[in-house]
Amino acid sequence: MTNAHRSLIALILIALVATACADDGPETLTVYSGRAEELVAPLIQQFEDETGITVSVRYASSSDMAATIREEGTNSPADVFFAQDPASLGAVAEAGLFAALPGDLLAGVPAEFSGGASWVGVSLRSRVLVYDSEQVSPGDLPATIDGLIDPVWGGGRIGVAPGNASFIAFVAAMILERGEADTLTWLEGLAANEPQIFTGNSPVVAAVNEGSVEVGLVNHYYLMGLRADVGETRAENHFFTAPGAESIVLPAGVGMLESSANKDAALRFIEFLLSNDAQEYFATETFEYPAVTGLAAPEGLPAIESLAQPDIDLSALAGVLDRATQLISEAGLL
Repeated sequence: MTNAHRSLIALILIALVATACADDGPETLTVYSGRAEELVAPLIQQFEDETGITVSVRYASSSDMAATIREEGTNSPADVFFAQDPASLGAVAEAGLFAALPGDLLAGVPAEFSGGASWVGVSLRSRVLVYDSEQVSPGDLPATIDGLIDPVWGGGRIGVAPGNASFIAFVAAMILERGEADTLTWLEGLAANEPQIFTGNSPVVAAVNEGSVEVGLVNHYYLMGLRADVGETRAENHFFTAPGAESIVLPAGVGMLESSANKDAALRFIEFLLSNDAQEYFATETFEYPAVTGLAAPEGLPAIESLAQPDIDLSALAGVLDRATQLISEAGLL
C-alpha cells in the first residue's frame, strides 16, 4: 500500500469519526420567541438544564416573528414559534406552516385556547379595566365597554395604549363580535372622550396608580407585576362580566414548524411549557393564568372559569388585525 493510499484511508476514517461524533452530539432547538426575553429566558434555561437540549432563541415582537416565518416559508430555520398572542399564531397557521400537534399534548388545554391542532395556548391573559380606587368606586364602573363612551368619562379620565398589540387584538375581537361599523362607532365615541394616550399597558397602569388617570384598558397581569415591584397599590383590576371583547382572554401559545428537522426536541419543549413547573412559573413570575385545566389561578385573581368569554375563534383574529389598526387610526386614536 502506498503512502498516498494510507493518507486517503486516514482521511476517510477521520471524516467517519467526525460524522459519528456530530450525530451523537447534543440536540439543538431553534425557537422564534415573540415573548420578551426577560419574561421567558429563565424558563428556557430551565428546559435546557433539565433536558440537555441546547436552545437558540431569536427574540422580536410576535407580529414581526410571524411575518418572518411566513416570508421564510418552508426554509425557516425555526423549529418552534413561541408567541405572545393568538393572532400571530393564527397568521402562521393560516399559511400552513405548522405541523399538527398530537392529541394527548392538546388534551389538557381547553379547546378555545388552542388553534385546532396547529398551536396550543400555554398561558392566559384577561382584558380588564384598571381603576384608581381612591377616585372611582366599583359601583361607578361601567358594566361593559359601551359605558366608556358615555360623555361622563370624558376629559382625560380614561387611559389607553391604542398602538399596543393587546389593544389592537381587543379591537380585532370587537370586529369579529360586532362588525366593523359598530366597532368604528365605539372607537369614535372613545376618541370623543379625549382619553390620555400611552405607549403601552405598563404606563397606563402606572398612571392610574399615581392618580393622573382614573381608569385604563389593559391586560390583568400588568397590575400584578406593579404590585410585585412596589407592594400595595391604589390601582385595582375590574373584570368585565359581559361576554364581549372587553372580557376576552388571550392565550400566549406555541406551535411546531412543519419544516423542523428537530420535531422530537420541539415536542419536548412544548410538553415542558405545559408541565406543572412551567405552568406554576407563568402563575407566579409573569402573573398569567395557567392554560392547563385544573391549575390554580395566580393569588388574588378570580378563577379563569368564572370569566365571561366572547364566542369567537381566536385564530381568526389574524385576519382582521390590519383592519383593526385602520379603524383605530380612522377614529383618530393613532
